[in-house]
Amino acid sequence: MTETLFLQDMYRKTAPGKVTGLTDEGGIILDASLFYARGGGQPGDSGVLHWDGGRIPIAMAVKGEGADIVLVPAEPAALPPVGAEVEQRLDWDRRFGHMRVHTALHLLSVVIPLPVTGGAIAAEKGRLDFAMPEPPDDKLVLQGQMNALIERGLDVSETWITAEELDANPGLVKTMSVQPPKGAGRVRLVRIGTGDRQIDLQPCGGTHVANTAEIGPVTIAKIESKGRQNRRVTVALAQ
Repeated sequence: MTETLFLQDMYRKTAPGKVTGLTDEGGIILDASLFYARGGGQPGDSGVLHWDGGRIPIAMAVKGEGADIVLVPAEPAALPPVGAEVEQRLDWDRRFGHMRVHTALHLLSVVIPLPVTGGAIAAEKGRLDFAMPEPPDDKLVLQGQMNALIERGLDVSETWITAEELDANPGLVKTMSVQPPKGAGRVRLVRIGTGDRQIDLQPCGGTHVANTAEIGPVTIAKIESKGRQNRRVTVALAQ
């Protein structure tokens, strides 16, 4: 079981680790991973591993057997041996982009309060698909609503509930296409705002910024039709 360092401190850029296994495909398993494993529409983190006498670039992290996280090398190279102590270094700019975009998509689900049928995240933009028969009247209105929420500087935090508590509150789940992560019988909820300033609370296993102001200005890049009942809304970070 790989310890998920990326959930303990999403702003941590380096961390030690110990190689606990190697996969037949050439993946590397550590006892504790700074690298977020691909899931929920968010890509796996990239970066570099260093150890005594070696270095290897990591293209992505993916989920392995059970609760393992597998680091996938970017190119064929000598792997660190099992038992080796390594230093993990994130591609921080890419990770921080994912954090900003992922949090922005939570805000998009606030200004468009409809069921989400799909989504994808990149470092500079992301999109959500909504069960929306008719397109919004004016994307600039949506854009203004999102930027107003960003500018409020709302804190982003987390809490945990049991899987049974989630089952008793199905309204917390906005995404129809992805089941909330229920590791060890617990579900992580991401909250935006606190007290009477709370605007969103939903299950999510991804990485987010600590305050909406860190997202910066966004634009609604486009709204596309994806069938009779679905609309795809793409949000881009301002450069």
